[in-house]
Amino acid sequence: MHCSISGEVPGEPVVSKRSGLLYEKRLIERHVSEYGKCPITGETLTMDDVVPVETGKIVKPRTVQTASIPGMLGMFQNEWDGLMLSNFALEQQLHTARQELSHALYQHDAACRVIARLKKERDEARSLLAQAERQVPMFTSEAVTANASVLSNGKRAAKDDDLGQPGKRVRPGISASIITELTDCNAALSQQRKKRQVPSTLAPIDALERYTQLSSHPLHRTSKPGILSIDIQYSKDIIATGGADATAVIFDRPSGQIASALSGHSKKVTSVKFVGEGEFFLTGSADKTVRVWQGSEDGNYDCRHILKDHTAEVQAVTVHATNNYFVTASLDNTWCFYDLSSGLCLTQVADTSKTDGYTSAAFHPDGLILGTGTSEAVVKIWDVKSQANVAKFEGHVGPVTAISFSENGYFLATAAHDSVKLWDLRKLKNFRTLNLYDSDTPTNSGVCYYVEFDHSGSYLGISGSDIRVYQVGSVKADWNCIKTLPDLSGTGRATCVKFGPESNYIAVGSMDHNLRIFGLPKDEAPLES
Repeated sequence: MHCSISGEVPGEPVVSKRSGLLYEKRLIERHVSEYGKCPITGETLTMDDVVPVETGKIVKPRTVQTASIPGMLGMFQNEWDGLMLSNFALEQQLHTARQELSHALYQHDAACRVIARLKKERDEARSLLAQAERQVPMFTSEAVTANASVLSNGKRAAKDDDLGQPGKRVRPGISASIITELTDCNAALSQQRKKRQVPSTLAPIDALERYTQLSSHPLHRTSKPGILSIDIQYSKDIIATGGADATAVIFDRPSGQIASALSGHSKKVTSVKFVGEGEFFLTGSADKTVRVWQGSEDGNYDCRHILKDHTAEVQAVTVHATNNYFVTASLDNTWCFYDLSSGLCLTQVADTSKTDGYTSAAFHPDGLILGTGTSEAVVKIWDVKSQANVAKFEGHVGPVTAISFSENGYFLATAAHDSVKLWDLRKLKNFRTLNLYDSDTPTNSGVCYYVEFDHSGSYLGISGSDIRVYQVGSVKADWNCIKTLPDLSGTGRATCVKFGPESNYIAVGSMDHNLRIFGLPKDEAPLES
């Protein structure tokens, strides 16, 4: 017998007195409590009209499939078939997912390649645009000259006769507004210099006396070793190096990590310079080009301009105090004055004395004087506004490899193969010569000196067979050597030296591939002067 509601054999059967129908007790109780009538006949019904039915305790019969071994085997076979179908569906889904992932990876790789190609094309387009902008004045001048050279018989005269020296380009020149800008900058800096005092945070002499090597960093390739130039961006404490391996490296000193490696030059990088707060970065190379790099927020630098105005190796790059202009000096016996933002060469000054070219250059701190060193051992001082050579210093032997103006504005240090010379710009004369090495030192047989004043003008660093730090004196007072640091590269050729912020460390480059940092160990505190 089956329940009239569920159609199943009831576990606790009851019978209605009125209709005689059989129900499961729990089901009829719920229905009566909700509706109060019989679910089949619709008559009024209460639980008093329901009579329980007594049954014997019996075991429920098994289903037909589980009543025999063949039935159970069939059930198991059905379960196995269902499992196999489900597994097959999962494998199909996995295969589809793998295909989709592979397609997505190929798309990502293709996108990366397209982006790299577009960036390369963008850089090339920028370079071509910069070259076109620089050549516009030249083309205009050539057109005017060509029109003026037409003779009465219709023949055209030779262009080289009208333009002067073959290959020499016509430059727009330094305009009156730029000269005013340079003059205003000079006046402001000169006024500040009168009130300038040595900062209290400057490393004292007793601290420099205890300097030792703190770290060594292999920044360049060992196949072409040699660090030829160093510059430091003081506010961020990052160091730039130019190497013989044709790369420039931006090194974050606090973290000890390479922030960026700049490639693009085809020959050694001879000079590196930060501009201002490091937004722009300049590199000069033996491949006759100068590159202007622009930094981004992620620390990388993109090449913005490639300048090809020189016809020989670029030996020096120096930045004007306005941070809007810079000068390059080359072995082609010219120096160029550039506008930084446009990359335009405003003027290219050739030396009429027929020297073998410039080997070094530096701006005076006030910006109206430019100093250049030549391969014929002559130091030349130029008036930037008129581009006139206003003074010459002679006395060196061999090329002048480095030139550095003191922050006080009237001391100039120059270096060559023979010695380091100190000049008084007020009287235009040499007042001291530092012969650091005797005749048995390898420096006199091929190693050049390099000189650099610190930012305060209190110390002078000299590199050669070793690194020496001098306390800056005066014309009459002695310049005392307060520390001698060994060249740990093993080459005997320390090529460049640069003081860190407040002279708290010294960065040294040598003819190996390592940048070395000398300073006071962390467990030693500087003593008060």
